Amino acid sequence: MENLVYYGAALLMIIIGIVIIKKVAGCLVRTVVTIVLLALLAALYYHYFR
Repeated sequence: MENLVYYGAALLMIIIGIVIIKKVAGCLVRTVVTIVLLALLAALYYHYFR
């Protein structure tokens, strides 16, 4: 059941990230958003699969 929560959260973050990146015009802001999303995904991965 925890894996289902993990994959659901990862999928939700990816979808939200794509929507935000498409709406954001500035390259710097887009880079910051991408780095934050990757850091959150890495934290989730570390938390569930350590």
